[in-house]
Amino acid sequence: MLMAHPAVLTDLVEQYSMLRALHAEKGSPSVRSRMEDVAYTLCVSTGTRDIDAALIAARHQLPGARPGDDSLLAT
Repeated sequence: MLMAHPAVLTDLVEQYSMLRALHAEKGSPSVRSRMEDVAYTLCVSTGTRDIDAALIAARHQLPGARPGDDSLLAT
């Protein structure tokens, strides 16, 4: 499987977090649409099917991730 560059994953995770906060605050259709686009891109980039798994996978692929800590994946 191809792996996304860490800089791309970092950017996508940051964008998603920002958009999720903005959506919670304003809830506009344009923010929701952009959030769905970023979520889809994260899923494709990490080989997952839902945003929660994509965020976990992306964070595990970033520099500084602790490879032995998979406690989030067990749930």
